Amino acid sequence: MEATYSDPQLLSMLSNQMADAVERIGSALVMVNGRQRQAASGIVYAPDLVLTADHVLEREDNLTIQTHDQRTLAAQFVGRDPSTDLAVLRVNDLGLTPAATAADPARVGQLTLVVGRPSSSGPMASLGIVSAVGGPLRMRRGLLLEQYIRTDAIPYPGFSGGPLIDGQGAVLGILTTGLISGATLAIPTPIAWRIASTLAQQGFIKRGFLGISSQPVHLPEAQRAGRTQEQGLLIVRVEPGSPAEAGGMLIGDILVSLDGQSVTDTDDLQPLLMNERVGKTVPVEVIRGGSLHTLHVTIGQR
Repeated sequence: MEATYSDPQLLSMLSNQMADAVERIGSALVMVNGRQRQAASGIVYAPDLVLTADHVLEREDNLTIQTHDQRTLAAQFVGRDPSTDLAVLRVNDLGLTPAATAADPARVGQLTLVVGRPSSSGPMASLGIVSAVGGPLRMRRGLLLEQYIRTDAIPYPGFSGGPLIDGQGAVLGILTTGLISGATLAIPTPIAWRIASTLAQQGFIKRGFLGISSQPVHLPEAQRAGRTQEQGLLIVRVEPGSPAEAGGMLIGDILVSLDGQSVTDTDDLQPLLMNERVGKTVPVEVIRGGSLHTLHVTIGQR
């Protein structure tokens, strides 16, 4: 006989699968004590390293974590990135296996769990679906988050920093309620792990700037100066003393590439002004008076 959604056996199987998923992630899930009013959650993402939410760390010293086996251990603050609400802690001799990451990205409609360890009584979980996968999302100070996952699962107090997991207990993203008020978002695992790796190495994320204000403009074919792209960024302001001014950029220039990468929108530009390019002098191509000019601009650091 064909199973239906009302089949008690099918519902029991689904229920057991969700409970098993929480159990699988449980040993990599820790409670983070970094603020007075409410403990938060964190996930072991690498040996002796814990990833959590930045906004739950109100201090950078006297930090502790509590593990699934009730050990309370001192945690060393390593680094934070307020723009993505992520922070990394180091716990010497933690001895826990890092969480498994999902093989496939989150999909809209996918059944998921948000899991936290906000108290010593054990893990808590909330069931929901992935309601949206979007991006880029404009953050503080004009910065962009490449992608985000939104879920309708309820984030109970202390869940921030915990994982969003699939039905196998693998991590799809890191939960945060600190980016957009009223929205339950997760930073997708590939992005969160990449940021965590950079924080573990240098303690912060380098983000650069040119010192311009710009707006996208369409480039008629006759005004593309030999290029094929149909859009560029019209520069409407150059800040005095900025890297752009020092590099010779002018109001009215149309920015079309930076360091060999085409720029058609402000969303294209922001990711190019990060990490290894900060402090470097890179070629910047602009269309000026119908001709293509190559300038050399040293990317500033915010």
